[in-house]
Amino acid sequence: MAGCGDPPPSEYPTQQVYVEDTTLGPGDVFDVRVFRQDDMSGTYSVSAEGTISFPLVGTVEVAGRTPAEVERTLRERLADGFLKNPQVSVLVKEYKSKKVSVFGEVKKPGTLLYSEGMTVVEAVAQAGGFTDLARKNAVTVTRTLAGEKTNYTVPVQDIGRGQADNFFVRPGDVVFVPRRLW
Repeated sequence: MAGCGDPPPSEYPTQQVYVEDTTLGPGDVFDVRVFRQDDMSGTYSVSAEGTISFPLVGTVEVAGRTPAEVERTLRERLADGFLKNPQVSVLVKEYKSKKVSVFGEVKKPGTLLYSEGMTVVEAVAQAGGFTDLARKNAVTVTRTLAGEKTNYTVPVQDIGRGQADNFFVRPGDVVFVPRRLW
């Protein structure tokens, strides 16, 4: 029965040592609060062009920028003739531009919204869990970093049972659950 066994798991990163990518992208939703300016405070969605339209200052480029960079830009533009020493805060509600794909032998294959600290077990669970034909300890996660793809063989069933180290997914990862051979 040696041919039916699962492949050995890859050596994979087991800690979430990676700095989260907090830059904004199209579809992301965030709140802007301007202290003592309720009419300017509100929820904004990043357009397909990567911009928002903000009261008094007009169109603001936000795609590829962090919330802190957007705060600084809004503060500078509001201080330029509109408000004296404005205090601005930006809080991201949803990163719709950051996704993880899960396909293969899961009940609801597709694309999921990435959430900070998401594990491969959570990604499979959000995709409806394994089908009856899933090869649960032979899951492949494909990650592209600086244009280079790396494949990891991840023992998801063992992770779920506490028998293997967790695997943290990142935005852009592709999780593939293969079919059992028998």
